[in-house]
Amino acid sequence: MTQNTPMRTATTIAIVDDDDSVRGALESLVRSSGYKTRTYCSALEFLAANASTQTDCLLSDIQMPGMSGVEMLEQLVATGYHIPTIFITAYPGAAPTLSADTPDLVACLPKPCDADKLLNCIEAALLQRH
Repeated sequence: MTQNTPMRTATTIAIVDDDDSVRGALESLVRSSGYKTRTYCSALEFLAANASTQTDCLLSDIQMPGMSGVEMLEQLVATGYHIPTIFITAYPGAAPTLSADTPDLVACLPKPCDADKLLNCIEAALLQRH
């Protein structure tokens, strides 16, 4: 397991997924790697919490009721928030189509995610942010 560094313990990863078990598993993995986590059961909950100002990396499901992960990312960009984002999906053939002015997407991974690959994507996302 990777060591906790001051950068990691000061870094917040937001996890947005409507599936309780997936959200819990992702939170456990990310937290065990030394990051702070905040979890949300929907894109609307994430946006309503005004969590974008405290989020260093966004890990989100694509297909959720109410608002998709893609719609959430597009809304964040439209309001001036650029958060490196990793999408996860149970439908790997359905890669998201984003406009050219949305460079925030770091990766799109299938569910279930390979833990090492996900953590490497988070590292890449954080390098993009800093």
